Amino acid sequence: MNTILAIVIAILAIMVVVSLVKGIVAFLQTTKLDLEGGDERIEMMQLRQNKAMFARIKYQAAAIIVVALLLVINS
Repeated sequence: MNTILAIVIAILAIMVVVSLVKGIVAFLQTTKLDLEGGDERIEMMQLRQNKAMFARIKYQAAAIIVVALLLVINS
């Protein structure tokens, strides 16, 4: 059981990093001209940023829950 939970934690950690990188890439693609222009593209980029960062928060929460479960099982 410990091995399975450790694997789940590793997978969730990888998912956290991937969603973090996606959010940073979306953030970097928003240029100064886009911010000054205020087009539809900026809204699309902000939505991508928000989705990626919300996914990161979900994966982090899931990883914390799995760690807590692992601690409860081992105590």
